[in-house]
Amino acid sequence: MIITELMLDSLRERVSATMSPKRFYHTAEVEKMAAYIGSIYAPDKVMMLRAAALLHDVTKEYSTERQLEICKEKCVELDADACFAPKTLHARTAAALIPEEYPEFADEEIIRCVRWHTTGREGMTLEERIIYLADYIDMSRRFEDCVRLREYFFSAELQTMKENERSAHLRRTLIMSYDMTMRGLLGEGLPINRDTVAARNELVREELASKLI
Repeated sequence: MIITELMLDSLRERVSATMSPKRFYHTAEVEKMAAYIGSIYAPDKVMMLRAAALLHDVTKEYSTERQLEICKEKCVELDADACFAPKTLHARTAAALIPEEYPEFADEEIIRCVRWHTTGREGMTLEERIIYLADYIDMSRRFEDCVRLREYFFSAELQTMKENERSAHLRRTLIMSYDMTMRGLLGEGLPINRDTVAARNELVREELASKLI
């Protein structure tokens, strides 16, 4: 899929009109972070990553009731824990609405990046991992865990690392993010999404296997 700067400019304008200034500020910062991380890890996918970043929160400010209506209308399957984690519903609904409301960006890579940016999943692509991380550590984030994770990620000399070193650093950063998320949910007495557990465990297996080589 070919995405131009003109297309992104138009998308940015459309998205900003549907959000509060605070939400759009976050969205714009995620776009910047996705572009930066993408320039290091997937330079050929930067334009796609920027589009996914702009679209990732398009339904974030919808009410829970509206989110559930969209899931029903679009036949989006909800697991047993979904209703106990309303903050994750927007990933499902935003992904479901892209083909209808933003058809020029209805690319499977973009839709997957939007769909999995909150919980993660087993088998995440590099692009999905980048959007997940960009959303976690963009410069609008002031939560303690987000700041710590951002500091950890940027503590490495990414530009001078070898490819395998960069991959390992990304993996360790993501493991840390999942650990933070899971500790937070445990502290609130909430269920942990099974996809988050699977995503974390897959990365841990990769990390353990790398130490055996």
